[in-house]
Amino acid sequence: MIRLLCAASMLALAACGGEAAKTTTWEVTEFIGPSPFHGLHGLAVEEDGAILAGSVVGQAIYAVNPQTGEVTTRMGPPDGMADDIAFGPNGEMAWTGYLTGKVFIQDKGGQPRMISSGLPGSNSLAFTKEGRLYFTQVFLGDALYEADPAGVAPVRLIRKDLGGFNGFEVGPDGMLYGPLWFKNAIVKIDPKTGADTIVADGFQIPAAANFGPDGNLYAIDTKTGELKRIDMKTKAVTVVATLAPALDNLAIAKDGTIYVSNMADATIYAVNPADGAVRTVVSGPLATPTDLVITDGPEGEKLHVADVFAYRVIDTATKAITDPLRMYRNETENQLGIGAGKSKVLITSWAAGMVQVVDRASGAAVIHHGFTAPTDALELSDGRLIALEAATGTIRPVTDAATPAEPIVSGLNYPVAMVEAADGKLYVTETNPAATGALASVDLATGTITRVLEGLAGPEGIDIGPDGKIYLAEAGAGRVIAFDPATGTKTVLAEGLKTGLPGAEGTLPAYTTTGVAVSKKDGSVYVSSDITNAIYRLVPKTE
Repeated sequence: MIRLLCAASMLALAACGGEAAKTTTWEVTEFIGPSPFHGLHGLAVEEDGAILAGSVVGQAIYAVNPQTGEVTTRMGPPDGMADDIAFGPNGEMAWTGYLTGKVFIQDKGGQPRMISSGLPGSNSLAFTKEGRLYFTQVFLGDALYEADPAGVAPVRLIRKDLGGFNGFEVGPDGMLYGPLWFKNAIVKIDPKTGADTIVADGFQIPAAANFGPDGNLYAIDTKTGELKRIDMKTKAVTVVATLAPALDNLAIAKDGTIYVSNMADATIYAVNPADGAVRTVVSGPLATPTDLVITDGPEGEKLHVADVFAYRVIDTATKAITDPLRMYRNETENQLGIGAGKSKVLITSWAAGMVQVVDRASGAAVIHHGFTAPTDALELSDGRLIALEAATGTIRPVTDAATPAEPIVSGLNYPVAMVEAADGKLYVTETNPAATGALASVDLATGTITRVLEGLAGPEGIDIGPDGKIYLAEAGAGRVIAFDPATGTKTVLAEGLKTGLPGAEGTLPAYTTTGVAVSKKDGSVYVSSDITNAIYRLVPKTE
């Protein structure tokens, strides 16, 4: 249970025996409710009709009741990471670990076995009726392979440089049917030779294709949100339904119901192919909220959220949620860190080496690549833009140059997030896997780093309150604390928060930042949960 903790001890009584100072406690509530998934990717339908859904960020395979939307975890981290899921002819299940580069298989009633490794971006896979297994690399590679389900023989490379052969399926003729993500078409590929033939074009970003029981091929376009039917006799293409962009995969049940996953909205849709009717099986308000920042202006106070598959803005008064940038609808990349200043919002993606600068007034966005695992970025009070690199432990200027500028600060230990104080100093959280975490003060003029608070359990998100205190999340302990730089004292605001999602193999210690943002209007503290995908609000209560 979340504990409500006293955040200010009683001050000494006045010499004349006056009243003790009032104390402050913190009321913890869910500002935005939870979501059942950490982003959604591959889908498959079991014999009993249950939907299996895979998550890369959550490193899990979930089972979803198609009627009630009830979600249970079938397999958790780390082996549960699944970008795609497929069933073989004997009930065996295979899936791909996109970030880890592994492929697993599990015989019915057995334990998971790794049958391929060392291929980052292992993405989509499918069985033939005879039990042969094919899989692809996309984004972190571009190739088609055949794997030995027994895990004895090495994988067989069929072809490289296809153009992103994403969610595919084996057709009745033994050919592999699926999208070429980067070539805007649905193709069939001969698994013997790797030769491809276009089946349908005119897509913007085709993401997956599956055969229905009617013999037609159904495909999704992640950019437009369209679900299309391809008549395999005439090759005519028709739109069955239009859903929200950022679609990832689809699976078709025996009765023809088409289930479609949306990674940005943590949603599974059920579509009737006969009339295009759409039913939401399960959904959540956010996908995977990570870093947070608050702005205030004529439009009111806004909470900006790096939601991994979308950049979202929440009105703190009404809780209304908008998404100025969404994966594949807009030019953006996985949003994992966020900062803001007077005129800019800066989004970072350590996975893509990206810093994106968004103009607060116009919404115009510019992407800068070439950074090394950037976890946060800020617009300083003097207008300069800076980025924090976890992998190099540096702070660099963000400029319009073709490559990132030289560091202005070096020597940080796996920095996660930063905030600028009124005196121009930066406060930076450090989460070092080889030691306990720390809060560092950084003088940008000299590059001097001073650890002002050590022994922290996974410090991540950080902000400064209207009282001048530093508020930060100890994600590893599910705790939020306030640090007073004037006195060097710290106070615990809340414990028992659901934070600290385990990082995937080969990723950063702060895998999904537990964000912290403090309202300058009323002192409320907002904290993201990377376990439940909710956002907490800690409200000060004076007694």
